Amino acid sequence: MDDAHLALQRYGRHAIDNFNVALGRYVIMQDHVHLFVRGGRNFTLSPWIGGLKRAMSVALKSQQLWQPGFFDHVLRSDESYAKKWNYVRNNPVRAGLVKTADDWLYQGEVALINRA
Repeated sequence: MDDAHLALQRYGRHAIDNFNVALGRYVIMQDHVHLFVRGGRNFTLSPWIGGLKRAMSVALKSQQLWQPGFFDHVLRSDESYAKKWNYVRNNPVRAGLVKTADDWLYQGEVALINRA
């Protein structure tokens, strides 16, 4: 998962530097990824996710990595962001992989997203 983590971070840095698309907090699990993304008015999530899937597939040398599609949810407030982040960051704990969320190595934040 180290390669997947590095690929996600690189993709996130490239997105903010070149397209003003911010990859905020994220958690990489063995079989899925949770992430928070912010883009401008003309931002379309689907192609961005497609690029992320390609970048991670190349890094992991696997083309059979992803299911088609993804699930998205619009966050409308600081409270919503905080609740969703707390749920997401505790996935490794619920899965029995670590004792505390802070122990999970495959999480982070590439760009600070204005949570308002």
